Amino acid sequence: MDRSSAIREFLRTRRARITPEQAGLTPHGGARRVPGLRREEVAQLAGVSVDYYVRLERGRTRGVSESVLDAVARALRLDATERAHLFDLTRPATGGAHPRRKRSLAPQRVQPALYRTLDALGVPALVMGRRTDVLAGNRLAHALYTDFQALPHRRRNFARYVFLDDDARRLYGDAWDTAAAECVATLQRYAGRHPDDAQLPGLIGELSVLSDTFRRLWAHHDVLVQTTGSKCLHHPLVGDITLDYIGLAVEGDPDQSLIVLTPEPASPTAEALSLLAGWTGAPASRPQTPEATRDPAG
Repeated sequence: MDRSSAIREFLRTRRARITPEQAGLTPHGGARRVPGLRREEVAQLAGVSVDYYVRLERGRTRGVSESVLDAVARALRLDATERAHLFDLTRPATGGAHPRRKRSLAPQRVQPALYRTLDALGVPALVMGRRTDVLAGNRLAHALYTDFQALPHRRRNFARYVFLDDDARRLYGDAWDTAAAECVATLQRYAGRHPDDAQLPGLIGELSVLSDTFRRLWAHHDVLVQTTGSKCLHHPLVGDITLDYIGLAVEGDPDQSLIVLTPEPASPTAEALSLLAGWTGAPASRPQTPEATRDPAG
C-alpha cells in the first residue's frame, strides 16, 4: 500500500469508530452512509475547512502543519501511539518533494554482551528486530515458542510464527485472536516508521496471501507499541502458564528490543518453567517459595 492509501485508510478507520454523539456533535438528519463521523464533522471538530480535511484524507499532505495534525488527532481521539503514527505517515510528503524510495536496510547485529545476557537469564527472552524478526533467543524461549535458531533466516520472524505455524495456534489457544491482532498492529506501527524498508512489502504480501485473518486485521489499520503485558499460554509439555512480559530498548539500535517473560514467584508457572528448563537443558531460575521471598528481618 502506498503512503496516500495508508493515510486515507488510517484516517477513515479512525473516524469510523467515533459516533457524533461521542464527539459531542448533534447528528445531521437523514440516513448516514458511513459509520462514525463524516469528513465534514471531523473538519468541524479540527477547525479546518472541509476541502482541507478531504485533501488530507486523500493523502495530499505536503505542507500540512503540525498544528493541523494535532487538531485532527484530537478530533479523532487518537492515543499517543496513533498520533505518532499519523505524523509518521505524513512525514514522507511533508519532508520533501518526493517520498523516500524503498531500500534494503543493513542487517541487524546482536551485541555479544546481549547474547551473554540471554544465556544468563533464567526465564524466556528474545531479541526482536525490524518487522518482528527474531534476532536471538535463549533456549528457554525456543522451548516455549519454537526453535527460531533452527529455522532459515528468512523464517525467523514472530509474525510468520503466529500466523503460519499451527503450533502457535495451539500454544495461544483462546488467546490467539488477541495475539494475532497485537502482532498485526505492531507491524502497522513499524510500517509507519519505516516506509522505506524494502523487505516489509514482501512480508506483508506473503502473510496476506497465506492468512485470511492477517489480511482482515491489516485492513483495520490499528497500531500498537508493545512494552508490557501478560500472556496466557498452553504449552504441550507443561500445560497452562501465565507470563508477564516487558520490552526493553537495546542501546545503539532503536529497532531492537529485549523481550523478557517472567512468571510470578512461587507460582505454578514458575514451577512449570523450571520443569521445561530441565527437559530442554536450559538454565532456569529456581522457583522461589514463600519462605524464600520473605524478608529475613521481618
